[in-house]
Amino acid sequence: MTKVYLGAALVAVVFWLALAYWTFKDARRRIADPWLVGLATLIGLVPILGTLVYMLFRPPEYLEDVRERELEIKAMEARLSQRVLQCPVCRSTVQSTFLVCPVCTTRLKQACANCRAPLEALWQICPHCETPIDPTAVSAATTLRRRGR
Repeated sequence: MTKVYLGAALVAVVFWLALAYWTFKDARRRIADPWLVGLATLIGLVPILGTLVYMLFRPPEYLEDVRERELEIKAMEARLSQRVLQCPVCRSTVQSTFLVCPVCTTRLKQACANCRAPLEALWQICPHCETPIDPTAVSAATTLRRRGR
């Protein structure tokens, strides 16, 4: 009978230490401050209840996930700050002076009827030669762009 109690006590102690070790490992992955990791481990040493309390108050994310998200945000901000123009159809890089995409031949801008300079969609007059812009020609280019031609 004493062997059964001794075995049960040994299993309980191993389980208790395993919970404390799990709390320590989890806290190291979620908390940057070593003092807070130590405090979480001490709380995890309280039999069973300590690990449950730690699980209620632990940070929801791993530090690695937080760093990865921050790097993704910085990369997106860098891409947005470069102001690289892309074709709306094939996403290839184009220049602001292109009238059509060189890869998929999608019409990007309308050309001025007089000087053939590229025109923006909202312009009322060509800034290069002062030629008034026909609004129907610009709307036709917009329609072609939406259709993906």
